[in-house]
Amino acid sequence: MAKILIIEDDDEIALIEKDYLEMSGYEVLVKTDGNQIMELLSKETVDLMILDLMLPGIGGYEICKMVREQYEIPVLMVTAKTETVDKIRGLGLGADDYIAKPFDPAELVARVGAHLKRFDRLTHYANESEEDGNTVSEKVIKISDVKIMTKSWKVFKGEDEIKFPHREFELLKFLAINPNIVFSKEALFEKIWGYDYVGDSATVTVHVNRIREKIEDDPKNPQIIETIWGAGYRLNL
Repeated sequence: MAKILIIEDDDEIALIEKDYLEMSGYEVLVKTDGNQIMELLSKETVDLMILDLMLPGIGGYEICKMVREQYEIPVLMVTAKTETVDKIRGLGLGADDYIAKPFDPAELVARVGAHLKRFDRLTHYANESEEDGNTVSEKVIKISDVKIMTKSWKVFKGEDEIKFPHREFELLKFLAINPNIVFSKEALFEKIWGYDYVGDSATVTVHVNRIREKIEDDPKNPQIIETIWGAGYRLNL
């Protein structure tokens, strides 16, 4: 049974989220502020986090940043803010999804299920490769000093392993196995996020920028993932 952590200071919203998720078979923890979240995560195994942005104490953006630095769990942001800049900031800090209040609780449950399935699939591939000792099924793509291990879900720059949240990894992997091809933001969005994801192609820009920060020698002058103005992005190999 997957365990969901809800961080929400509105008791009524938290109760609705909790009831719908428990009816769908999930175990649910609820916290009303962010001050003890990192301590809780060090003791509890959590499969997905639903995070409100406007919290007392430590805010949602800061929590997302701290969680992403240490954990790979999916993070769904829930907030009354609907400005594009707020969404981009949240995604830029590593959130996997963004749901604006008011929302349909059934949609929230569907989003949770979709993210858990995607995450389980990726971690299954990683664990399978590690157990096999990186067998021939492991495809390694090398670009300059960057090495992408497509099955074990690992990325190295030089000798250093770089942590990638699963959406970023999927995007990098897709571009890497389709090198020297220009993909529009809309095509990448459809491929990585899917038809049923409520968002827009600005999400792709945020994730490309985060990937560049990790793999490019000079992110402001990218050589690996190039912007083709008016067309999209191309990974050069």
